[in-house]
Order: sequence, then structure tokens, then C-alpha cells
Amino acid sequence: MARRAKFLQKILTVETIFVVGKSPQPYYGGLAEFFWIKNNPNKKMILQKIIAEKKKEIEQRKKKLPLKELVPKLAKSENSFKKAISQKGLSLIAEIKRASPSTGIIRESLDVKEIAGIYDKNPAVKAISVLTDNRFFGMGPEALQEARALTNKPIVRKEFIIDTYQIYESRFLGADAILLIASLLSEKEIDEFIAIASAYSMDCLVEVHTEDELEKVLKTKADIIGINNRNLDTLKTDTKTFLRLYPKVPKGKLIVAESGYETKEDINQVKGKANAVLMGTTLLRAEDINKKIGEMFF
Repeated sequence: MARRAKFLQKILTVETIFVVGKSPQPYYGGLAEFFWIKNNPNKKMILQKIIAEKKKEIEQRKKKLPLKELVPKLAKSENSFKKAISQKGLSLIAEIKRASPSTGIIRESLDVKEIAGIYDKNPAVKAISVLTDNRFFGMGPEALQEARALTNKPIVRKEFIIDTYQIYESRFLGADAILLIASLLSEKEIDEFIAIASAYSMDCLVEVHTEDELEKVLKTKADIIGINNRNLDTLKTDTKTFLRLYPKVPKGKLIVAESGYETKEDINQVKGKANAVLMGTTLLRAEDINKKIGEMFF
């Protein structure tokens, strides 16, 4: 009972920090949400719940800023995500997020501007990924705007993009690239979303987890393919997923290794195979982020 009370106190404390912290968007995923995710035996329902909530959120944001008012505000991106991760060697895409359904709270007192500033000054970081799902990852779309004000490095909006409105909104927020999750979209939708993004010089990181998803994506115009070691249905992570799938990606495509990389040995496994690795949790849990990057990449 004592351990449970201590655990509950910690979660409540973290939740309070999110509400009164510097970010304009507090963490709305409270105790009920946290325990629902951790204790739900049917993990596939978690992704379904995220998408159901995302649909509601999109409709609310459309009302707040209608597309007809949003589009005239847009300008093309001048920061190429594709170029940034095409450099010689293994590029690092460093991520900003407060929490995740798979790990819970990651960095209790995260300050978006502080982390963006660290990433901006570190030469190993070639691009920055920003989560913009407030309910399940603890940061809303405004977090991307905060990061944008601190860096000229390319920013990829990591989001559950299921509606064209989110693509236009991504550019409005300052994104130079967007994440497209293959399991959530049809071939037609992937090509449509890529076309809209391209009109504003935004790149698309198209994410796969299975061979079937990869086969689908290879039929589209996707030229940057992310291989996610995490199964979004079960939330389990296996870094062998990347090693199994990357040989099936044709030459000429850029490859990003995603999820589960915690040590220098893990990074060495993808060197010479991936163009970039996307890391968040491992960096954000480190007391000294720059030191952690140095240990893993140099």
C-alpha cells in the first residue's frame, strides 16, 4: 500500500507541474488516462482511442482556425528536412515530448524552449522532432511553435495525421516536415498528403512497422521511410524490426531508424544502414543531454 501511495503521489505531482509549467498547453492526460493505458489488456484499443480523440481535436481546431483563414497565412518552408538527414554518416533526429503511452512520464519538468535550445546548439542533431498530441504525449501543437522560435534546424511534426487540415496546420505552426503513419492511411491518402506537403516544401517521413506496410508505402511517392521498432498496437519494441526491414528498402530512399535505441551499441547496429536515427526517450531521461549524445554518437 505504501508503494502504491508513493506512486500515486508522484503522478499527481507531475500532473501539477504540467498544469502550472511554462508551456501554454498543460498535460490533460490525467490519472484515469494513465491507468487506463497501463492496465488495459487490449493494447490495440489504445491506438483506437488516440485516433478517436484526435478526430474530435481536429474538428475543434478547424472551428478555432478554419482552413480558409489558415491557408492564406502559409509560406513555403526554407529548411529542408531531407537535406539535413542526407549528410554523410548517421544523422540524429532529436525528439521533444513529455510523456508517451508506452513509457508514461518521461521528463517531469520538461521545458520545450530549454530542450530545443540544447538540440539547436548540438552539432550532432541535424533535425528536431516535436510531438504535438497533448492528451497522450503531454504537449500540444503550440509546443512546435515554441521550438520553432529557438532553432533554424528542420522540425518534423510528429503527430497522428489523418486529415488534410493537419498538414496545412503543420506548416502554419512552423514544421518543415510531417510524420505519416502508414498503418493509418491508404496508398491514395499517403500520396495526397505528400502532394499537399510538397506544395509548401515540406518533406514527409512515412513510417512503417511491418513488411506489408513497407510494400504499401513503396507503391507511393514516399522518399523518406521511417522504420519504427515499436508496434503501435501492442506498444512493444524490438530493434530487430529495423534490421529485418531495411534491406527491403530500395536504393535511393532515405531510411530513418525509430524507437528503442538506448546505447552506443544500439546506434552502431544502424550505422551504415540508416541515414538517420530518431531518438527521444533516451535523451530526455538523461540528466545531461549533451553528454548522452556524446556517449552515443562520438
